[in-house]
Amino acid sequence: MVEFALPKNSRIRTGKTWPKPEGAKNVRKFLIYRWTPDDGQNPRVDTYFVDMDTCGPMVLDALIKIKNEIDPTLTFRRSCREGICGSCAMNIDGGNHLACIYGLDEIKGDVKIYPLPHMDVVRDLVPDLTHFYAQHASIMPWLETKTNAPAKEWRQSIEDRKKLDGLYECVMCASCSASCPSYWWNSERYLGPAALLHAYRWIIDSRDEATGERLDDLEDPFKLYRCHTIMNCAQTCPKGLNPAKAIAEIKKKMVQRTI
Repeated sequence: MVEFALPKNSRIRTGKTWPKPEGAKNVRKFLIYRWTPDDGQNPRVDTYFVDMDTCGPMVLDALIKIKNEIDPTLTFRRSCREGICGSCAMNIDGGNHLACIYGLDEIKGDVKIYPLPHMDVVRDLVPDLTHFYAQHASIMPWLETKTNAPAKEWRQSIEDRKKLDGLYECVMCASCSASCPSYWWNSERYLGPAALLHAYRWIIDSRDEATGERLDDLEDPFKLYRCHTIMNCAQTCPKGLNPAKAIAEIKKKMVQRTI
């Protein structure tokens, strides 16, 4: 077996341990990844203790409590607190989740929180999603038409509308792409499950008139075909969607148009 030795400066160092809240009887331990680009130091893991009797039930509730009452320097994204905006995606207890809808009662033992894996980090739990959003924009996530626009709206049958179910609900949290090994190693060229899910959403839309162009753009050894149906994307999606199925449908359409 080959042993790979990491450089000495690549290790995550032990961070600060904050004191336990006085008088608290129901205390839980949180291990949280910390890194700032300003001090030139390696990442660290800080330890916090939270009084669960005065904390909400979700992971995000604990993070907000830590920031408000213990350590105001802790940095993370959050907005809606309802699983809609996708802002608070992070790696919790070894899986990618939305902190606002992931319950603390689903975690056994210490709560370990890290940023989304295999993405550049802006600070602490905040991943850099610049490339992720650029890939989403590249699939033209809008209705493309060639005929004159109708006086009121583009009409669609109930049956055709149902084809969009399981596609439009994506909140662009990046949990699926950050869980995909194919995306980890080929993210510069492979679009990843999130972008491809959105691509299929427009390919299958009966109102869209650019299906051929969309398929032409995806006919690439890397953009589409790096998916190996590992299914991590479907397992981790906080909205219960199945990007792998959407990718398979795109591949099917690629074959159908050559017959």
